[in-house]
Amino acid sequence: MSDDISRVVWFEDLRRSDVPTVGGKNASLGELISALAPHGIQVPPGFALTAAAYREYLDVNHLRPVIASLLDDLAAGKRTLAEAGQAIRRAILDGNWPAATAQAVAQAYAELNRRSGRPEEDVAVRSSATAEDLPDASFAGQQETFLNVRGERAVLDASRRCYASLFTDRAISYRQAKGFDHMKVALSVGVQRMVRSDRGGAGVMFTIDTETGFDKVVLINAAWGLGESVVQGTVEPDEYEVFKPLLSDEALAPIIGKRCGAKEHKLIYATSGQGTTQ
Repeated sequence: MSDDISRVVWFEDLRRSDVPTVGGKNASLGELISALAPHGIQVPPGFALTAAAYREYLDVNHLRPVIASLLDDLAAGKRTLAEAGQAIRRAILDGNWPAATAQAVAQAYAELNRRSGRPEEDVAVRSSATAEDLPDASFAGQQETFLNVRGERAVLDASRRCYASLFTDRAISYRQAKGFDHMKVALSVGVQRMVRSDRGGAGVMFTIDTETGFDKVVLINAAWGLGESVVQGTVEPDEYEVFKPLLSDEALAPIIGKRCGAKEHKLIYATSGQGTTQ
């Protein structure tokens, strides 16, 4: 692959139309920053490894024929889903980074450190697939996220693990069921400065009612600690329903429903051991 490809793009340079380049998650982050920054709302900065960088990684490590062969074995019944998935992930994890990509990531991470004034910023490394969600297909939560990642080498390692997660057993079977070509879906990786919500609380906000589609409410799910526990559904969070039309008048109470969740545990930064969170 030629050296003129864009391997790394900063979030502020991305828009929603960039899904083919950086996937839905990273494109949405770029749109969020451009829409909210002028209003003084801070969104943690970061950058994306592009889908082109993923394709280059496959090509440099000669992985396309390996992956295709293993998927053919799966389709022919010569391998089980678990066997094929494990072999594909191992092949990806054993690959080496193209020098140009490793350098681009190192330079971007150094710039992120410079912007924050820290020698090794703690970042979230998130997968962002280029297959867009459709009315009958949602790819949310199928690929990996790694939190509290520090250092250039750790960022590259987590990014490689994101690549491998494009072929989890769940992702393979889901694409098969929905008729998506495995080799046409690419993966971008988002590297974003973390917020120390492990010292407080975090969660997820939906701009419509997720069950009914009613667009006049905001649905907020929140729990103590890092928000990943809410995203992954490992805790029962608090829930708030906010009626949008009442937000314009400070004299009105826009919260029209709330429920206290059990919040059985919380996810925080690890203080010892091999893991980055506990």
